[in-house]
Amino acid sequence: MIHTTDTSLTEVSNINKKSEMDVSIIIVNYNTRQLTLDCLASVYASKTSYQFEIIVVDNASRDDSVQAIQTMYPGVRMIANSDNTGFAVANNQGMDVASGRYMLLLNSDTVVQPDTLQTMISFMDRHPEMGASGCKVILPDGSLDKACKRGFPTPSASFYYAFGLSRLFPDLPKFNQYQLGHLSPDDEYPVDCLVGAFMLVRREAINQVGGLDETFFMYGEDIDWCYRIKEAGWGIYYYPRTYIVHYKGGSARRKPLKITYEFHRAMWVFHRKHYAKKYNLLMNSAVYMGISLKFTLSLVRSWLPLPSRSKKSTISTTHTRTENEVSSEVKS
Repeated sequence: MIHTTDTSLTEVSNINKKSEMDVSIIIVNYNTRQLTLDCLASVYASKTSYQFEIIVVDNASRDDSVQAIQTMYPGVRMIANSDNTGFAVANNQGMDVASGRYMLLLNSDTVVQPDTLQTMISFMDRHPEMGASGCKVILPDGSLDKACKRGFPTPSASFYYAFGLSRLFPDLPKFNQYQLGHLSPDDEYPVDCLVGAFMLVRREAINQVGGLDETFFMYGEDIDWCYRIKEAGWGIYYYPRTYIVHYKGGSARRKPLKITYEFHRAMWVFHRKHYAKKYNLLMNSAVYMGISLKFTLSLVRSWLPLPSRSKKSTISTTHTRTENEVSSEVKS
């Protein structure tokens, strides 16, 4: 098994493995008070025989999130940061003080089902070879959040995805290496990577590979973590026998520059970290140029005027996830 030099979790490795806590649920919050309260309500409504603890890491929210959460859910362990540390750092903070046999990374903009914890932990207990697993993730309109089951973004997989070949040939595995569109979302199977909105990870795997790489501020850290978990010899599994709802901000076209920048920087960091040494100069140059071009086009699109919409549509979009566009996917 491969040893990595990524962020180590010393507190995690020192916790007594005989702890009675089954799962530690880590939720990172950044100005998503109501979303986080809804998420917590869904977790506490779980029907499970397993013991769980909830750790909320707040990244300097300005919407009274900390007070509201502590008032409504005094049993939640709160870590209140003085600034926005990013998704990776905040989750590592939560895992450092966690005591569960499993760590569940759960976005603040998600709602779990009553059977989600029971189903997923039972699966992991039955399959000790699995380092991480994820359930089906759906969007509010009922469609699949395609990030919940993915292949690694190799240069070829990224090319087929970015240039639309995966959409043109949805049934051909060759052109669907990234989002695995040729595989039914209702079937279960091993995958390369899951989504950080819901990722159940075994403590032993974390002790071996370390926590999230804090080089990633937002985006990309979940793919990197899965890459290291698989390199260490653990399995990663998509298990759609339960699901969560992810209220991500997919409908908002205009994104803050910080989000657009970090999204594309994550692509650069991941390729440089895991693939640059595997490819020649020409291929690496093409990848970096492609990322730069995509970043430029994203900036141009963000500066274009938004199309007029009805008042009702605007209100709906704002309520559902303009808030989240700078929160959980900023990664809370």
